[in-house]
Amino acid sequence: MDRQNIFPPQFFKRYDEEDDILFYKSPRRLIHVDNIAIKKLSEIFLSILPIKGVYLDLMSGWRSHLPQELKPSRVIGLGLNLSEMAENPQLDEYIIQDLNQNQSLVFRENEFDAVICTVSIQYLTKPVEVFKEVNRVLKPDGVFVVAFSDRFFSAKVIAGWMATSSQQRIQVVGRYFKNSNNWAWIKRNTFTPEHYDPLYVVWASKAK
Repeated sequence: MDRQNIFPPQFFKRYDEEDDILFYKSPRRLIHVDNIAIKKLSEIFLSILPIKGVYLDLMSGWRSHLPQELKPSRVIGLGLNLSEMAENPQLDEYIIQDLNQNQSLVFRENEFDAVICTVSIQYLTKPVEVFKEVNRVLKPDGVFVVAFSDRFFSAKVIAGWMATSSQQRIQVVGRYFKNSNNWAWIKRNTFTPEHYDPLYVVWASKAK
């Protein structure tokens, strides 16, 4: 059974169905949330991610927002724009891959201590398959942290994201975890300061 079928048929449609590689060909070097949200995200990363771990930055760009205190032993970025990732000072390696075309990750099983996906989850058209692959490459007890706000490229965001509220989007990401199986627990953090960008974080630990 395709577990994504619990969503309406048009949930994963987008206004622009052209290959994402073409859309993201030119580097944008954007910061998609304000400094207050970035500071909060870094604090959450510090509280969740293992110190000196091996991390995968999924749908990576020119910044990863990892706090220096984490001292990761290795960070690999997987994204769509080579120039952006080459300018990311926290990446040790980077890979070009369109996850909407190919959900299979090239990494071994149990390779990463943590995987992060920052302000990009709204663009995945086959998220359950991607979450299954993330689970595969995580070590037991490894964490997958998904963070998002209210900003997005309207041409590439999935229709279901556009049609839901912020609180419903938290539930959507939670459902991605539940439908991809083998997660021990799912947690959430909501940060909604007045006059600043909100931040929503959903994360889960791989079952042993």
